[in-house]
Amino acid sequence: MAKRSVLARQAKRVKLHAKYAKKRAELKAAGDSAGLQKLPKNSSPSRLKNRCVATGRGKGFLRDFGISRIKFRELANEGMLPGVRKSSW
Repeated sequence: MAKRSVLARQAKRVKLHAKYAKKRAELKAAGDSAGLQKLPKNSSPSRLKNRCVATGRGKGFLRDFGISRIKFRELANEGMLPGVRKSSW
């Protein structure tokens, strides 16, 4: 499980990104780079990090499922993920 402080920071970034998304798009369309620089740093979409919804792990994230590779393996072995089964060849 990721530290609560890391998860709190990520939640703050998501909130700021949602708040300033419309304004950021307008400034980008107008080509106003000075206006963009005045926006908070954490409102930038490049500051967002994909994290596992179950554990908060930042590395080994699988986009298709929204969870980390470790949690994916646990759930797949339990048969909790529809359409996923253990392969053998």
